[in-house]
Amino acid sequence: HYPEPGMRPYCDLDLCVSPDQRAKAEAALKSPEVQGCDVDLHPGFGKFYDRQGDDLFMRSQLVRLNDLEVRILSEEDHLRFLCLHMLRHGAVRPLWLCDIAVLLEGRHPDFDWDQCLRHSRQQADWVACAVGLAHQLLGVEVEGTPIARRAKKLPKWMVPAVLEEWGASYRSPEQVVAYLRNPLRGLRALLRELPNHWPNPIEATMTLKGSFNELPRLPF
Repeated sequence: HYPEPGMRPYCDLDLCVSPDQRAKAEAALKSPEVQGCDVDLHPGFGKFYDRQGDDLFMRSQLVRLNDLEVRILSEEDHLRFLCLHMLRHGAVRPLWLCDIAVLLEGRHPDFDWDQCLRHSRQQADWVACAVGLAHQLLGVEVEGTPIARRAKKLPKWMVPAVLEEWGASYRSPEQVVAYLRNPLRGLRALLRELPNHWPNPIEATMTLKGSFNELPRLPF
């Protein structure tokens, strides 16, 4: 979806398989051909994704990658998944919001919003809020979509929470362990480090499957 491959750096490759194919996939990933490849294997699509695997497979599409055909989600399921994944992780990476923006602005003219938003009203609202972040922070056009009104009216705390997260310093898990193992540090260092790993308002809301509204986030 990006105009140039170099515009989207990748850390690992996420592969989603049906649970009954997990053992076969794990065996394939142990073969010599894939040693050194960073693959994150997922049985199914996660607890926040309410779509049935058979339905996802039926709507999926095959795209060509060199001499292989790779099965990917339909645009409608893909957008829904990107939105829920980003919110579930607290929207901590600007790149995830760019993914949503690129998919939105390059979607097919026959994109089926009803299919994207159907079933769970709460999850549909989560999708609308994620698109709203892309609209308000990246300027993605939402006019003519069924979620335009919601995208333009997010809770007042939501955009500031994302910007605060993006501006926070980051420590990798390895850095944190090394930092806390220093015997000269101790309880004070642990207490100072703890806020850096506290879930932000978005992640906390998603973890408890709450609604994005104007109510205070502290209870979450």
